[in-house]
Amino acid sequence: MKQKQVVRFDVWYDSILEQRFAQEADIRLVTVKRQGEDRAALEALASAHVYLITAAKDELPKAWWAHEKLIDQCPQLLCVSSSGAGFDTVDVEACTKAGIAVLNQSGCNARSVAEHAIGLMLGLSHRLGEGDRMLRSADRSFSREDLMGSELGGKTLGIVGIGMVGRELAKLAHAFDMHVIAYDPLLNPLTIRERGAEAVSLEALLATSDIVSLHCPRDASSIGMFNEQRFAAMKPGAWFISTARGGIHDEAALHQALVQGKLAGAGLDVWDHEPPPFDHPLVQHPRVISSFHTAGVTKQARYRAALWGAEQVIDFLCGVRPPRLVNPEVWPKLEGRLAKAMNAYGWARKSI
Repeated sequence: MKQKQVVRFDVWYDSILEQRFAQEADIRLVTVKRQGEDRAALEALASAHVYLITAAKDELPKAWWAHEKLIDQCPQLLCVSSSGAGFDTVDVEACTKAGIAVLNQSGCNARSVAEHAIGLMLGLSHRLGEGDRMLRSADRSFSREDLMGSELGGKTLGIVGIGMVGRELAKLAHAFDMHVIAYDPLLNPLTIRERGAEAVSLEALLATSDIVSLHCPRDASSIGMFNEQRFAAMKPGAWFISTARGGIHDEAALHQALVQGKLAGAGLDVWDHEPPPFDHPLVQHPRVISSFHTAGVTKQARYRAALWGAEQVIDFLCGVRPPRLVNPEVWPKLEGRLAKAMNAYGWARKSI
């Protein structure tokens, strides 16, 4: 029997990943370096059946993204599995064309990201970032009233994209007695209501929300979605929050809206380039709270991502249709490729 080869680069994973794969005698987990050993990395990928890829676009050189040029050199590849809910490093269309499954770990960090979004809102409402910076300076010519904040209770929260993260955020927002509205073109009003929000148009959400929080995926329809016009359409004095993906909001337009006083503040976890440079205008703006794409980076979320990822791949290589298949349209073609490999290599099929 030929071993099933799973390849990953040397990015950080919770140790449960290696522990779980080690329990499978027929799987060989190979770790290769992102820099300095390109030939060895390509040789490993050329014989890989599964490619575990980081979801973070700035953790992996673009040469190793799962795009057409790379997968053309990986004839045995059956599956590309993202380490998180996102899959910015994967060309899904190219994988589908080649008969390769794209998997993600959607939902693994939903609670963590929702809590982080609430944290950014609390930071803005209670002016925690400004107070921290003032106390770190030598100037003591300020009073407590100079940092007077406001409560979240009673504010209207507008959620753009009420998927797994948005649904968790709605739960938390209700605990703060916030009024929750949501825009999601993929869901009907009843589903949105079941997820804890009142369904509204994007225009209505922007005009009435005290806080706008992004939780939509980054794709062709959402890139540049929040531009100068969208920020201008927001309620004066509102706060803008994004724990989604860099590129969905225009950073220059957001900075301009803050400078002009149109918006009162922003909480940002995602950036065009990560980490953003020290002198980035938004990082340096006093009414912006910044974090380094860490909303989903908690011990619990990383553990779930690694464990779910390992178990989904293990089942997939036993012929089981994955529960988090990003490109379900590939399955009819892929099922034949997978069955052929299982027969040729003597892999056992899992009964479900």
